[in-house]
Amino acid sequence: MPYVFFFLASLFFVGCAPKYAPLPTVKQVELHKYIGDWYEIARFEHFFEKGCKNVSATYALKTNGDIKVTNRCTMLEDNRKKEAIGVAYATDTTNAKLKVSFFRPFYGDYWIIALADDYSYALVGAPSREYLWILSRTKTIDTATKENLIAKITDLGFDAAKLIWTVQE
Repeated sequence: MPYVFFFLASLFFVGCAPKYAPLPTVKQVELHKYIGDWYEIARFEHFFEKGCKNVSATYALKTNGDIKVTNRCTMLEDNRKKEAIGVAYATDTTNAKLKVSFFRPFYGDYWIIALADDYSYALVGAPSREYLWILSRTKTIDTATKENLIAKITDLGFDAAKLIWTVQE
């Protein structure tokens, strides 16, 4: 009898899981062009960035091929600075699908789903559609780019209404 319960429970959870089409990524990322400083333009809210403004990330290539990730922000409530250092690695030769960890041994998906030809902006998400970031090399992006990225994420099954627009001073 307990096996029947677990079987039925597993069907319930599998049946209730959201179904998404596979998340496409860019064809290729040249890591030496991607490394450097990025400013967060928008994000889906999560506990690790809650209440943050002036959010930025710096990516640096390590000698072993991994990427050092340094995230910074200023807390809205008291202007306190926060910093988190993590590591990322590419999961395939396209360098468009990465795994990132700030809490090893736990890694999350960091998939580059749009990237300007000149690497001036990037759209990063996760196949689960739980995580999403709009990043730029500058603290702002133009309206046309912003609207194009919102249309893209909507087409890919992300809920654009969940975007939090980052205060950049």
